[in-house]
Amino acid sequence: MPRIGFVVLYRWRVHAGMEESFVEAWSRISEGLLTRSGSLGSRLHKGEDGVWYSYAQWPSKEARELAFSGVPADVSAIAQIEAAIAERLPEINLEPVSDFLVSG
Repeated sequence: MPRIGFVVLYRWRVHAGMEESFVEAWSRISEGLLTRSGSLGSRLHKGEDGVWYSYAQWPSKEARELAFSGVPADVSAIAQIEAAIAERLPEINLEPVSDFLVSG
């Protein structure tokens, strides 16, 4: 299993009625990052507070920066997710210290 060296917590508020479009676009973008850009996977959550959260794992901060340095592979998914986002909250960078998350 690859070492998870860097994690980013993303947070958004989504326009009412755009949730399904947001999830579809997030899924397309995340799948592309997983298959083509070195991502170690991500999860999308909807909080009780109405905020959407995504937890994305990377082997390193540099790997994430490289993945986002070029032109996005799925420009239409980027446009779709941007249209659904009402507010983008600041990203939170995390360094894993101990890991007991079960995957699969």
